[in-house]
Amino acid sequence: MAILSWFLNAITVLFRCLLWCFRLVFFMGPPQEQINHSTASSSSSFHSAPPSSSESCKHDVFLSFRGADTRNTIVDHLYSALVQQGVYTYKDDQTLPRGETIGPSLLKAIEESQIAVIVFSENYADSSWCLQELAHIMRCKDERGLIVMPIFYHIDPSELRKQKGKYGKALAKHKSHSKNVESWRKALVDAGNLSGDVFNGPETIFIKQIVDTISNRLPVAISSDDEDLIGIKARLQDLKSMMEMEPDGVLIVGIWGFGGGGKTTLASSLYDEISCDFDGSCFLKDVREESRKHGLPRLQKEILSLVLKLKTEEVIGDVDRLIKSRFRLKKVLMVLDDVDHLDQLKELAGSNAWFGKGSRIVITTRDNHLLTAHKVGVVYNISLLNDDEAIHLFSKHAFLEHEPVEDYAMLSKEVFSYAGGLPLALKVLGSFLCDKDMSEWMSALARLKEIPHTDIVEKLKISYDGLNPVEKELFLDIACFFRWQRKDFVMEILDACGFHPIIGVKVLTEKALITVSEEGRFDMHDLIQEMGHHIVRGENPKNPELHSRVWQLEDVAKMDAMKENDRIKALHVWFMLDEDIRPSSLPQVIGNMKKLRWFYWYEYPETSFSREFQPTELCYLSLEDSLVEQLWEGYKI
Repeated sequence: MAILSWFLNAITVLFRCLLWCFRLVFFMGPPQEQINHSTASSSSSFHSAPPSSSESCKHDVFLSFRGADTRNTIVDHLYSALVQQGVYTYKDDQTLPRGETIGPSLLKAIEESQIAVIVFSENYADSSWCLQELAHIMRCKDERGLIVMPIFYHIDPSELRKQKGKYGKALAKHKSHSKNVESWRKALVDAGNLSGDVFNGPETIFIKQIVDTISNRLPVAISSDDEDLIGIKARLQDLKSMMEMEPDGVLIVGIWGFGGGGKTTLASSLYDEISCDFDGSCFLKDVREESRKHGLPRLQKEILSLVLKLKTEEVIGDVDRLIKSRFRLKKVLMVLDDVDHLDQLKELAGSNAWFGKGSRIVITTRDNHLLTAHKVGVVYNISLLNDDEAIHLFSKHAFLEHEPVEDYAMLSKEVFSYAGGLPLALKVLGSFLCDKDMSEWMSALARLKEIPHTDIVEKLKISYDGLNPVEKELFLDIACFFRWQRKDFVMEILDACGFHPIIGVKVLTEKALITVSEEGRFDMHDLIQEMGHHIVRGENPKNPELHSRVWQLEDVAKMDAMKENDRIKALHVWFMLDEDIRPSSLPQVIGNMKKLRWFYWYEYPETSFSREFQPTELCYLSLEDSLVEQLWEGYKI
């Protein structure tokens, strides 16, 4: 009986295999119910996040094409060009793991892509696989907002719409074998009605144009980790509704709120989602600081470069005039982040008349008066996190979970009540308390209770107080001098100063006190930097000789040449002092700084240093564009 049972099972398996092969031969695909099941199950998991969301997308681009026509020509060249641009592209023969069934894998890859590029060629419709892909792509376009970009390679778009010639004959052949022909016909018509690229001219130029278009339509990832986006989705939806006002007009929208309240994160998320809908776009970060360091003409030039897609050196002429004239016929999205002075708005986005129909200018600021003075009619007052959002964000950093550990639940409620729903405070305090025991939590709470609710800087300082001495030195150096500087360069300097900074910098990152940008530069939140400045000035804000670090021109001017400045470890000054505030004995002031290990002065105004200048601990000296003719006599060891 066992042998008979085994024999019957073997016959059943063999019959199923023959049925599968029969379907593959005559229908060019697996059983329809399997495809439908695969599609349905994948579809249900993506309703909450469209393909443009980084949460659901594994691929930037999905390539749909007829291999026999284009695999070794335009598709191969396009794939290579996209990969070279850093665009993660799904191409079945390059990306599909060996042994996987092609149909379901391709359908899943479509759902996990942000853009579908369909290369329609003469024999595209001959393949039922291609038509199944096409139907699924168009379905994802309608249901999930998948971006579809058709390329018409040696065919006219009308062939898809009219379905005559080779496309008509191919569909006629499929009609006797498949129940899906009507859905394929509709998908072809819909795709033929889309705006696409018709191949003509040199292939290299054609491919470059396509790659540029794809790069511009992919979201620019400015926002950082997922935890930074907690509480953002509802606020983003409200802001997007405001952005839809006056669709044919030029709209300036202000985002106003506390420092550390999530203004930049909200603006970044908005930019990621909608920038591809504009002719040109730019996100200008840290306008307050960048304008102070480099001046507004530099920022105007950067805007022109980004919006017009030019290299900075290609922006030639009067930038003040260019920025008022070059965007009038363009639909532009511009984000001006952290604006603190009316002149910045006047010079960078002075009038609606500068921009074309449908343009949107987004301004983030802590100062609502600026928005009123600039006559910004639409202002979004960003709200602080509610209790559930605050618990979630705090727990992500304190426990690496979505909610507090049971034993710490009550303590957690006390901590985030003191953070007042401010995302930055929740993130910093949570990171500080991570891995701390109960007694350390109690100590931190006692400190928080002594600080006024409004004094966020003092609350953030609790995290600084938990650092060891070397970590504190590293933090203050980065806060005062090295924000936006390249990490590899800074690490060399810090290492030369004897800090051996690798572990310390890792700790600062884990404590959410510093970050490293995608370009490899140190960064931190404005309030964190403000805390660092506050710590350095300490109890002697009016006596810079008693500070460990000096970075303000005015502080140098206040120094007494007769006093020893042996507490100053680092001096970093950007510009030459004005004559009316420059001390008459500047060389003597510098000469008194015996403990300098870092000395940077752009356009140092004197020709020499005094003989008393003997910086035996100096590790770095830069006097770019200065008047110095001789540093000192003899050698320094």
